[in-house]
Amino acid sequence: MLSATAENQLTITKHPHGCLMIFPRPEWEKFRDRIAALPMAAQWWKRIFLGNAMDVELDGTGRVLVSPELREAAGIGKETMLLGMGNHFELWDKATYEAREAEAMQGEMPDVFKDFSF
Repeated sequence: MLSATAENQLTITKHPHGCLMIFPRPEWEKFRDRIAALPMAAQWWKRIFLGNAMDVELDGTGRVLVSPELREAAGIGKETMLLGMGNHFELWDKATYEAREAEAMQGEMPDVFKDFSF
């Protein structure tokens, strides 16, 4: 349960694909350390991930307030999609996600899936 493993503490930041990444705090700390260790050549990406990170807490009903700045950065309107991505979640504007998914489905599957068993 997210509230137990993260003690209701989350971190939200920008994702380069145009959505927001939502991390349980322990996972954020691992991600943050990996990003901080990147070389100077990645300085702008370090700024994007680390400089836009906001710590938030789940309220009593399991909701979280996403700042207007982060909502605007991801173009998030009223309808959203929340995707579980293993160690974090992605929060998308619903129309943006559906358009990107349709675009991906029209293209070829990446080579890494050629020998993948479904």
